Amino acid sequence: MKIYVNGQSRDIQEHACVSDVIADLELTGKKIAVELNQEILPFQQHASHVLQAEDRLEIVHAIGGGQTDSFVLAGVTYHSRLLVGTGKYKDLEETRLAIEASGAQIVTVAIRRTNIGQNAGEPNLLDVISPDKYTILPNTAGCYTVDEAVRTCRLGRELLGGHNLVKLEVLADQKTLFPNVAETYLAAEILVKDGFDVMVYTNDDPIAAKRLEDIGCVAVMPLAAPIGSGLGIRNPYNILTIIENANVPILVDAGVGTASDAAIAMELGCAGVLMNSAIAEAKNPILMASAMRKGIEAGREAYLAGRMPRKRFASASSPIDGLFF
Repeated sequence: MKIYVNGQSRDIQEHACVSDVIADLELTGKKIAVELNQEILPFQQHASHVLQAEDRLEIVHAIGGGQTDSFVLAGVTYHSRLLVGTGKYKDLEETRLAIEASGAQIVTVAIRRTNIGQNAGEPNLLDVISPDKYTILPNTAGCYTVDEAVRTCRLGRELLGGHNLVKLEVLADQKTLFPNVAETYLAAEILVKDGFDVMVYTNDDPIAAKRLEDIGCVAVMPLAAPIGSGLGIRNPYNILTIIENANVPILVDAGVGTASDAAIAMELGCAGVLMNSAIAEAKNPILMASAMRKGIEAGREAYLAGRMPRKRFASASSPIDGLFF
């Protein structure tokens, strides 16, 4: 016999009661509420009410505020707005602990030639950062041409069994690590046509950001400052303009140095922030990862709350009415 539980069809035995379904779902004894065919079913009736074919159950529980605040990338919903990299840590154990402390769901990795025996016993990053737990985001770090970037993305997709989400960056030179925007346009066009979901690193130019969106990138990631500089957001009004004109998520990528930088990015309205050096190069990377998580959350809440207007002169917070002198 078929019924529906939270919108999904489920086969049950005839003459089964609501309590039987709850037991099958391992929810017995949990704090839940049940609605049967859009009518509340009191707890006392769970064991006696016999279900009929096509009955519809809604089973709900309470969650903490904020858990519904999420953003979508390539059709997937994420609740953590902090994306982290995996480079520059002292070892894989520190990498693992820092990523766990960050609360990140998306972890970006570089694609490099594998160890074929030259470093016996060298561990594999994916043994520590499991694709079963995290969304692994292959990036094209170190690529300076369209061909290098496209080849790297295709190898990353093969490595991850057909995973299409990639982070594209085509660099201009080794000193600044600024993006080569012209090459980035070309690489993005090829990858989008090839079925990739492209998150793209670019400069903080609103015109370039809009063109990359028009090409079909699923997210645009303007730099806050040069990669690894830790200078924070140098052109906040450019970032704000990009956000205001965008129809895809905008995430700050590169240049963040500390938690207040992350908070500022979120206060501007960014969907998230991607960082690596700011955590990995901190004196205590695991503690900094936790700080970044809190900075992201604080900045997001401040954005949603709406800050007070800036004023040139003072405005007393205590009322003047009722003074006794």
